[in-house]
Order: sequence, then structure tokens, then C-alpha cells
Amino acid sequence: MLKECEQHGYFRGAECPYCGQEGRFLMDDRELDHLGRVLTGILRHFPDRYELTMDEHGWVSLPQIVRAVSQRHRGYQWLRVHHLVAIAETDAKGRYEIRDEMIRATYAHTVDIRLDLPTEGVPDRLFYPVTEEEAGIVLEVGLKPSDRKKVHLSKTAEDARAAGSVRTPQPVILEVDARAARAAGLVIMRAGKTVFLIDSVPPEYLKRVPPPEPAT
Repeated sequence: MLKECEQHGYFRGAECPYCGQEGRFLMDDRELDHLGRVLTGILRHFPDRYELTMDEHGWVSLPQIVRAVSQRHRGYQWLRVHHLVAIAETDAKGRYEIRDEMIRATYAHTVDIRLDLPTEGVPDRLFYPVTEEEAGIVLEVGLKPSDRKKVHLSKTAEDARAAGSVRTPQPVILEVDARAARAAGLVIMRAGKTVFLIDSVPPEYLKRVPPPEPAT
């Protein structure tokens, strides 16, 4: 569930992780899950479905989203801007950015936008999951976007493995020499807490990560 602590702000769960107080109730798990899906859908894929206007950098008005969602979905007449702010600020992956009364998704767009995310603080190495069948081809031709507008790289091999396990039980992890790529002029943007974006990765910056040693 989603709650608000008077001292420490919004949090997910029964008690504030900092002071242990129960906090003020905002929404239950079902509402949190559904509204989270609606919000990511609007900001990544279909703002027009809700008759919302998105600017060239992906920003959408929070009050307009509240109005559109409460009109389209019965039972959300109670929805206010602070409820969406709470969803965004407590998202573990950092999928949203809020500025004044505007909000945008930081990655995974299928709509055409011009993201202007930070380019500093990029690790020297980043990672990407592929299937065993894809590995040889990608190492030969490089990484290119598939169903998204940019290639999504992970901060750690573990993050990439978790992302890749959605598609295959044992993903092959590729290491990206981000330091060399940036030195060559390629732009890498910092999106979520563990996600970085790039237009494409030439094969010379890729290598296969050895699989982890089996537990003994």
C-alpha cells in the first residue's frame, strides 16, 4: 500500500521505514498497481488515448492526467496530483521525473520524444542481457533498439540479469565499454536508478561476460 509519513514523506508498505509510524493511507495495493500501469502507459506509450498533450521532451501535465484518469476510470474521483507524485517518488526503479506540476517517464518510450536526461555520472562499464541465440549476432553487428526508441543498458551485471530473466531463464550478459564509447563521442544518458540510454552500441564496445560460478 501507499502511505505518507508527516516527517519522512511518501512510502510503500505498512509502516514508515525511517520512524515506524503507520502514516496516512493514500491507496491500497490494487489501486497502486493499476494506477502505476496507467501512468507508465500514458507517459511511455499512449498519451493520446487519454487525450493528453505530451511535449517534445516527454512532459505531461499532472493536473491534466488526474482529470483524464478520473474521467476515464470509474472509482478514481478521489485522485489528486499528490497521489501521482507519491507513486513517482516511491518508485524503486526511478522510472519518473517530476518538475513543478509536470511529469515524464525517464525511459522505455515507444512514442517519439527528445529526451534531455543527464549525461554525467555514467559508470565506465554497463551491461545488457541477450539470449544465447542473440549473443553471436549482437557481438558481430552491435546493439540496436528493438521495440523501444533507445537501447536500455543496466548499471550492473546483476541488474541486466534480472531484466533479461523476463525473456529467458539464463540470459547471456554483455559488457559495454561505456568509457570508451563516450570517449568516441557516443552519448549515454542516465535514466532510472539503474538504467542508462544510448542510441546504439557498435560491436567494438561489447564483450561477453563469463557466466557466474555455480554455488557450492
